[in-house]
Amino acid sequence: MKVFTTRVIPEEGLQLLQHAGITVTQWSTERELTQEELVAACQQSDALLFAGGKNIDRAFMEQCRHLKVISLLSVGYDNVDLKAATELGIQITNTPEVLSNATADTAFLLMQAVARKAFYQHKRIIKGEWGFSAPTANLGIDIAGKTLGIWGLGHIGYVMAQRCRYAFGMKIIYCNRHRNEAAEQDLQATYVSFDELLQQSDILSVHASLTPETKEKFNKDAFSKMKPTAIFINTARGGIHNEADLITALQEGSIWGAGLDVTNPEPMQPDNPLLDMPTVAILPHIGSATQETRNAMSRLAAENIIAALGGRPVPNPVNHLYAL
Repeated sequence: MKVFTTRVIPEEGLQLLQHAGITVTQWSTERELTQEELVAACQQSDALLFAGGKNIDRAFMEQCRHLKVISLLSVGYDNVDLKAATELGIQITNTPEVLSNATADTAFLLMQAVARKAFYQHKRIIKGEWGFSAPTANLGIDIAGKTLGIWGLGHIGYVMAQRCRYAFGMKIIYCNRHRNEAAEQDLQATYVSFDELLQQSDILSVHASLTPETKEKFNKDAFSKMKPTAIFINTARGGIHNEADLITALQEGSIWGAGLDVTNPEPMQPDNPLLDMPTVAILPHIGSATQETRNAMSRLAAENIIAALGGRPVPNPVNHLYAL
């Protein structure tokens, strides 16, 4: 059996595949595969371990319908046409839960960085502007005791809420498709409507999947309902916010700041005005980028492939989610 990977993957996952007697070919060139190159590589493979690249669409899968499984090195699956995959009999899997801590930590980091204008202050040092300092200059805001709003209280959102509750004594409110009774009991979280989330949050952190329903949910209308002192955090998917509307909201003072690990589009261009705003902190989609987390993700991705090629149920299927 043969597997093709779209990136060089962490060693633990690679070894797991090799120990199962699977031949692994990795794309090691530091540029994106073209669609033609990906199709050609998969023609010689039984499975694809997708660790980044162009979307997995129907056209690709029509040409590679022999693939037994496409194993995503991610929890997100918005870049895959699940309907087409299911119709063509190709299993799609992901790597849930193992990246919850790392991604929540990134949101927690961005919240603090925005509140204290940390990225902007660091740039001032580089520019040689660390000199005379007035008591009223470049002040941040306190976050202790404030209200954290979570949009999408799943595994990652829960960890973020937990961090904020115990570290800063923050009040937790959330908006979700379903109530999270564990969060309500353990963190005294309060279930609210979307409008109430916008109106009451001092920090609003996004932890939802990108779907047609959530696409650009945070737009001009949403930002206009938030507090002028509010901070918007997105470590989920860039497509959930409208970036032009976010820029306008910050420029006009509809909200106070923003922390992004994901942008719309990605990658962000270096002349994007968000990069020069004092109350904005942006990272290049590194939410799961720790050694421990990426190794755990590669293990799960490998286990999904080994199960599929062995004719066993995969641990983390997502095909059924296209109908939700």
